[in-house]
Amino acid sequence: MDGKAFRQALGRFSTGVCLITVNDEVSGSLALTANSFSSVSLDPPLVLWSIQNNSECFREYTENEHFAFSVLASDHASLSGKYARRGEHAIDPEEFQDNAQGVPVLRGAIAHFNCRLFALHEAGDHHIVVGEVLDFDVSEGAPLLFSNGQYDELASSKT
Repeated sequence: MDGKAFRQALGRFSTGVCLITVNDEVSGSLALTANSFSSVSLDPPLVLWSIQNNSECFREYTENEHFAFSVLASDHASLSGKYARRGEHAIDPEEFQDNAQGVPVLRGAIAHFNCRLFALHEAGDHHIVVGEVLDFDVSEGAPLLFSNGQYDELASSKT
C-alpha cells in the first residue's frame, strides 16, 4: 500500500483539533496537538486519542494518570502548529490554567475534557489512549478544523 496516498485519503476526513495536556513530575507541563480525538461511550463517559509509539512525549502521555483535552477555536491555528512541532511541547503558563487535577488547560478553548487514564491499547505504530471524562466545560466559538493537510473552519464562521 502506498503510505503517502493512504495518508492523503485519510486527510479527506475533516477533524477538529485539540491540545492534549499533562503535568509530568519529570518533564513538567506539556501540550501536544492532535486531531485523533473521538468520543467512545456516554456511560461511562469515555473519549480517546492516539499517540505515535515513537513520540518524544510517549512516556508522559501513557504513564500519567490525568490528562486533558482543550478543543481549539478557529483562531488557534498558530498554537496548534506550535505544539505540533517536535521539541515544542513545554507550555507557556500564561496561555493555560490548571484544572482540578493540576493539569493545564488552554484559556480560550471552546471545550475542555478533564480525564483519568482508563485504558491503553497497542495499535500498529500508535497506542490508543482512552480517558474517562471526570468533568468538562464548553464555551462559545467556532472550532478549528483540519482537512486535506491544512487548517480550515466551518463555512458558517468564515467571513
